[in-house]
Amino acid sequence: MLELSIALPVKVQNGGLFISRGVGRHPARKLTSWEIIFVEKGTLTIQEENTVFEVNEGESLLLWPNRRHVGIEDFPADLKFYWLHFERENNQPDLPDASLLAIEQHCSVRDPQYVIALFRQFLSEQEKLQRSQALEIILLLILQQVSLSPGYEDKADDAGAAMAWKAKQLIRTQFHLPISTSQLAKELHCNADYLGRVFRRTFHLTLTEAIHRQRVRAAEKLLLNDAASLTEVANRCGFNDVGYFRQIFSKHTGLTPAVWKRRYCKEHINSG
Repeated sequence: MLELSIALPVKVQNGGLFISRGVGRHPARKLTSWEIIFVEKGTLTIQEENTVFEVNEGESLLLWPNRRHVGIEDFPADLKFYWLHFERENNQPDLPDASLLAIEQHCSVRDPQYVIALFRQFLSEQEKLQRSQALEIILLLILQQVSLSPGYEDKADDAGAAMAWKAKQLIRTQFHLPISTSQLAKELHCNADYLGRVFRRTFHLTLTEAIHRQRVRAAEKLLLNDAASLTEVANRCGFNDVGYFRQIFSKHTGLTPAVWKRRYCKEHINSG
């Protein structure tokens, strides 16, 4: 038998997923714990003491303990973010600098989809009746991803990156239409292989994956509406086949549309 002692520098309190209904704003409060926020969609505007942060899609924000923070704008209708409260353990051993995580308060993360997957894994683990140290380990993985971000920049003046951002914008606005890689390339007047290559280099996923992710995000929102049937949700998100919609939705969220609706509509929609 192998026995290991895991000395963790953090202790998790709780976490959740907030999905906006377009009303209200973040409450004013001062906590004794740290809070890490990651925005999957939309923009969260929040003030900590005298500093205002606009946290956009793919960005994280670290709120410090014993500092007052408050939402200064109403939640936009498309806002979706994950949050996690934790404490920093005081009895940490002395470690070499190479072992320390340097975490910026506000930054873009290098691999947003991996961070989203970690938060979803955290929420799934949190639901278990018996608490385990897996929560702290997942939190450390999230913080490690954020620590990789300083100095990471998309080259706005790079022609390939500029083309990739144009494609991303088209996907955001046309996901409900029957778009494809070749159609995007045609609209942007470039070669499909080239577009796919620069898009993957810039966003670390293929154009097809980006289209699917955008459609799944829209479906998650529509599933909160009890009046919408599964067929209607699929059609409004660009899927003309309900079976294929279920397949893609399950691939990207780990849940069927029905299970996602039951879980996130009732359990995790809160303000952090």
